Amino acid sequence: MDFDDEGSNFELKEIQTLSGHTDRVWSLAWNPATGTDDAQPVIASCSGDKTVRIWERSALTRSWDCKAVLEETHTRTVRSCTWSPSGKLLATASFDATTAIWENVGGDFQCVSTLEGHENEVKSVSWNASESLLATCSRDKTVWIWEVMPGNEFECASVLQGHTQDVKMIKWHPTMDILFSCSYDNTIKVWAEDDTGDWHCIQTIVSGHSSTVWAISFNAGGDKMVTCSDDLTLKVWEADIEGMRSGNNQVLWKHLSTLSGYHDRTIFSVHWSREGIIASGAADDAIRFFVESKDSVVDGPSYRLLLKKEKAHDMDVNVVQWSPGENRVMASASDDGTIKIWELATSSN
Repeated sequence: MDFDDEGSNFELKEIQTLSGHTDRVWSLAWNPATGTDDAQPVIASCSGDKTVRIWERSALTRSWDCKAVLEETHTRTVRSCTWSPSGKLLATASFDATTAIWENVGGDFQCVSTLEGHENEVKSVSWNASESLLATCSRDKTVWIWEVMPGNEFECASVLQGHTQDVKMIKWHPTMDILFSCSYDNTIKVWAEDDTGDWHCIQTIVSGHSSTVWAISFNAGGDKMVTCSDDLTLKVWEADIEGMRSGNNQVLWKHLSTLSGYHDRTIFSVHWSREGIIASGAADDAIRFFVESKDSVVDGPSYRLLLKKEKAHDMDVNVVQWSPGENRVMASASDDGTIKIWELATSSN
């Protein structure tokens, strides 16, 4: 997608504000099985109010409504939520040190499993592409890998130790069973399973960010990764995807580009769209969009600011997430307690 040749300016149009949470909204997730011809889009959101809300867009009015409130399961802040790739299960990670697994049974969400083991706050949860593994991470500095067993049973396959501080986020590679974690210790770690079934750290990226790394996202091809940090930068990394597919665990992620000077407070969230737009949300209440620059130099691509949306929310933007079903539709959530649905639209010059 060449954004320089579209002959238009971009604007971020607010479609709707979703209110209902009574505390900050930490995270949200689009259900990947929705937003198609057969199913209206569905979003899950989680909050400091200890609840998870399920939102669905009406086919008739195109308006978003809260369809369910999942409560009385977590006893503290729900920090992270993510749907399984099939959209059948929702995992929620909480400061109460547990991860809950929810299933939609005839329109009624039920907690079908509770994963316990972390010593304290669980910060993030992530499913692998084949839905056979789930990963969680915590302030206890560990990353746990769980095997998904029949009957909604989850068995701990490995406890990964290596980070020296709170692990903020984990993310599976979009096509391979390689896990990425980022931490308050300023590093990003890459984990893979060896031939004997043991999980190991195969790379620690230490020369990147100079402060807490908050989030990780991959491009559609899976050969590039973007990270964001308390050091006010976004960094793009690249790896030899074919080498990784051949099972070579020696393939290293290399720094490609640094985007700095765009946010003046902590960047909490970053998400790369299918068509190559990087969105970032930060403590400066703003959302920014970046694309690969057409005049990228020979030694690798550079990225340019496509659009900035000041005051996207009244308070910190904790998460930005592109829709998996509709191009240029995204959602954000904030300390202000709201979720906003946006469209990145073109307006002719």
